[in-house]
Amino acid sequence: MHDKILVIEDDNDLGNLIKDYLEIDGFQVLIANDGLKGVELANDPMIKLIILDIMLPLLDGVEVCKRIRTISKMPILMLSAKSGEMDKILTLGVGADDYMTKPFSPMELVARVKAHIRRYTSFSSDTLSDVKQFGDLIVDSKAYKALLNNKEIPLTSKEFQILDFFTSNPSQVFSKSQVYESVWGYSEYMDENTIAVYVKRLREKLGEYGEKSIKTIWGVGYKWEIIE
Repeated sequence: MHDKILVIEDDNDLGNLIKDYLEIDGFQVLIANDGLKGVELANDPMIKLIILDIMLPLLDGVEVCKRIRTISKMPILMLSAKSGEMDKILTLGVGADDYMTKPFSPMELVARVKAHIRRYTSFSSDTLSDVKQFGDLIVDSKAYKALLNNKEIPLTSKEFQILDFFTSNPSQVFSKSQVYESVWGYSEYMDENTIAVYVKRLREKLGEYGEKSIKTIWGVGYKWEIIE
């Protein structure tokens, strides 16, 4: 069975172009032309990934992303004509997994889609430890959740994957490229600012524990430090 992709894009020409490129690679593609229809179609359990434009009629992409995140952790790749950093930070902050600025290469888009689906579908079968505990923090890979002081931390898909990667490799230093390769499944289109935004948000959600555990190694990358 072909993997199903949902494209939420009000530009018919662009939506059909994306559809054509994805279908060439064997994907099944659904298209929604407005935000409300996109949220409705996103309830399909067979959808593996969503490509979501920010500027949409009826319901903008940011709100669509928020609503989808209440029902699913599937990868969401957002598209926007805006290239400002604040726009990117806002997008990542609502739970998007990746971000591309228009105009973009359709072939690069397809490559990212493949990488996200491969990483997402294989995550549950990774050879990482199922449950890891560091003091008051518990990270459960199979259940896809983390608890701090017995309370679940509201993490997005990518935030959890970064946390799981760090906690599976404590005390090891990783470059941003290595983190990106492990979590996103590719590094050729790496955006260092994306990594920085996710790590910052992860620290914030972990509070004081995150500030102490996720160490920035200047000029190199990051490491997870075990707190005694």
